[in-house]
Amino acid sequence: MKPAKDKGDELRPEYDLTALLKGGVRGKYAKRYSAESNVVVLEPDVHKEFRNQKDVNDALRLVMELRKVGGGRSVPGGRRAPKVVGPAS
Repeated sequence: MKPAKDKGDELRPEYDLTALLKGGVRGKYAKRYSAESNVVVLEPDVHKEFRNQKDVNDALRLVMELRKVGGGRSVPGGRRAPKVVGPAS
């Protein structure tokens, strides 16, 4: 592999950097970007089991289906608690 050459400043002399940055607005699209993106960071142990987007989505869809048929009661965090069965009489 060839070593990288230092190209220095590549901006052409006819462009005025101060004029280019004059009308810029910091974070102009940040709100829209955050509303349209939904990135989730997986813990390392979860990443070992689910290596790609399809695997994660398939597993979550299965969980959603199981919640529909499970009939357990809701607990904080959106999870379902298992049904409590009393002692047999």
